Amino acid sequence: MRFMILVKADKNSEAGVLPDEKLLTEMGKFNEELVKAGVMLAGEGLQPSSKGARVKFSGSKRTVIDGPFAETKELIAGYWLWQVKSKEEAVEWVKRCPNHFPGTESEIEIRQLFEAEDVGAEFTPELREQEERMRAQIGKKK
Repeated sequence: MRFMILVKADKNSEAGVLPDEKLLTEMGKFNEELVKAGVMLAGEGLQPSSKGARVKFSGSKRTVIDGPFAETKELIAGYWLWQVKSKEEAVEWVKRCPNHFPGTESEIEIRQLFEAEDVGAEFTPELREQEERMRAQIGKKK
């Protein structure tokens, strides 16, 4: 099972405040544990929303909205992609994670990714083949 682990933003991450050396060291150790355990597939921190944009869809119309975005509690400051046996295992790993925003409350969201078998008959053999070709091509870029 694959899970996206979403680190929620706060006012400091949105202001571009970077972690100090102590937190970077703690996070580095935690990430090493994830890699050694075969859990971590990917993970990155994200720049503040002031450097981002949203594209709003309304029928065939597209509207670009430049950041920053007002609702900090709905924003993401970083993510991991993990492969674990269950949601419970993902929860246990997150509980071991250093607090990204020491001295404040923070939140990490855990969301399971759809796998091919979750989609059903609509995911035809042709679509599965296309998906496999794309994944293989993505894998070559690494």
